[in-house]
Amino acid sequence: MTTIGAIFLPSNPPETLRSVAQAADQAGLEELWIWEDCFLNGGLTAATAALAWTEQLRVGVGIMPVPFRNVASLAMELATLGRLFGDRVLPGIGHGVQDWMGQVGARPASPLTLLREYATALRALLHGESVTVSGKYVELDQVRLDWPPAVPPVLSVAAGGPKTIALAGEVGDAVVLAGGTSPAKVAEVAKVVTDAQLIVFLPALTGPGAEAKLLADMEKYQADYPGVWGTPAEIAAGVAEFAAAGATKVILQPVAGEDPEAYVRWVAGEVRPLIG
Repeated sequence: MTTIGAIFLPSNPPETLRSVAQAADQAGLEELWIWEDCFLNGGLTAATAALAWTEQLRVGVGIMPVPFRNVASLAMELATLGRLFGDRVLPGIGHGVQDWMGQVGARPASPLTLLREYATALRALLHGESVTVSGKYVELDQVRLDWPPAVPPVLSVAAGGPKTIALAGEVGDAVVLAGGTSPAKVAEVAKVVTDAQLIVFLPALTGPGAEAKLLADMEKYQADYPGVWGTPAEIAAGVAEFAAAGATKVILQPVAGEDPEAYVRWVAGEVRPLIG
């Protein structure tokens, strides 16, 4: 079965997360994903709170920019979350928006080299290994976690361009494709990414003006694909296209201004039952 989830947009005030996460948990939503866009919600903080407030909900962070944090520090945080919440923790990493990285003085000369070094070291640390590496960006000297997670988490790596897609499929357990990705693009990626899950963020709306809102967002963010809109059955049919193209998980994405609590209930209660 295709996993269906929903996104809590960082444009929502952080203090609204509790009611949204609990609504998602009560409604039986499989996954709630949180974004760590600059300079909005802190992904790890928000995810930890959402996990603590819920019982069954899996919480993803899509994504944490690797220039932001020392890899050993992130490994410690994720290991702690894994010990506390098990496989409900779904971490995601990626380049981050390069302009934002420049704003904080962390823009790398080679984002691909950094991502490769970082993801490789992070996976090894989360698997309980002692890591010594002297790379261009990552330097560790016999670093081993005292409290590694009992089961290493599924590590997602975000990707957009062909080089990053190939790298993400190599160093990640899952590859995250941003909203605005078409089913045709997913099918292309699936030919390259053969040993990792494919996670797609899919803009999806119902109700009056849904199409216009998604088209406006597509233009605003210069995306290639607006998303899906209409009745739950029409949304489910759109999701099925992505699943047929190779998506393992489809995480539905609202637009700013939508009621986030109503949205997660709608995804779990009306869309999810229609998807095989």
